[in-house]
Amino acid sequence: MATSSYSRSLVSSVKRLKLSTPTPIPTIHTRCIHHSPKDAATPSPSLPLPASLERSLASLRLPLAVQATYLTPLKRAPTSNLTSADLQLRSYSIRNLEVFADFALRAAYYLHLPAKGPILLPKKVERWTVPRGNFVHKKSQENFERLTLRRWVRIVDGHPETVSVWLAFLRKYQYYGVGMKADVWESGSLEAGRELDVEAKRIEGMMGEGGEMEMFFAGDGSFRRGTEKGKKLVLDQVFKGAGGADGPLGGAGGARNARGRFEKIMPGGGEGSV
Repeated sequence: MATSSYSRSLVSSVKRLKLSTPTPIPTIHTRCIHHSPKDAATPSPSLPLPASLERSLASLRLPLAVQATYLTPLKRAPTSNLTSADLQLRSYSIRNLEVFADFALRAAYYLHLPAKGPILLPKKVERWTVPRGNFVHKKSQENFERLTLRRWVRIVDGHPETVSVWLAFLRKYQYYGVGMKADVWESGSLEAGRELDVEAKRIEGMMGEGGEMEMFFAGDGSFRRGTEKGKKLVLDQVFKGAGGADGPLGGAGGARNARGRFEKIMPGGGEGSV
C-alpha cells in the first residue's frame, strides 16, 4: 500500500538524525589574587572602613593648583580695553589646541594680564588630489584632506615687557603640534621725533671727536698707539657678532669661530697678532 508523502518525509528526517552522547561543558574558575597590605594598619579593601577614617578622608581636599585644572581659567578684569597683543594658535589636533589655549590663559592670569578668549576661528580646509602611483595605478587618483584648527587669544591693557615675558614663557613651554603667531602693539610717546634727534646726536658724539670710538681709532682708520684693549675688543668674535658679522653676508665666513680663517691684518696695512 502506498504511503502518504508526509509520512515519507517524516521517516526520512528521522533517518538523518544523528544521536551524539552529551559532552560536559567545562567550567571556568576565576582566581582572584589579593596582595596583603604592607602596613598592618591599612584595612582590607573588602572590609568597611572605620567611621573615623571615612570622616578624615572626606575632609581631605585636593591642592588648589590641582583643583584649578578642573575649572575654567580665571581672568583679570580689563581697565581701558586697549589691545596689547593678539595670539593665534593653530594645530591639526583639537586636543592639543584646547590644552595649550587653556595653558595660555592661565599663564596670562598669573602675570596679571587681562585676556579674552579663546575664540574659535574658522577652520582651514585643504584638499589634494594626486595619482595613486606612477605605474599600475597611474590612472587612479586618491584624495587627501587636512584641517587646520585655530583659536584666538587677545591681551588687553598689558605692559609691553609683561607681554614679552608672557610670549617667551609660551615659547619655552610650547605644546607639541601647536603653532603660534602673535601680533604685538606698543604705545609710543608724542615726542618720537625729538627722541630720534637725541639718539642721532648721541651716535654722532660716539663717532665724532671725543666720542667713544675715538679712543680706539685715529683719523686715518688705524688703531691708536697703546690701545691694546681696543684692539682686542674690536677684533673679538663676540664684538663682531654683536654687529652682525655672524649673519648672512656678514663677512665672518658664516661660522662662529671664523676669525682663525682670515689673516690677522691690522688696520692700516700692518700685520700683527692679537
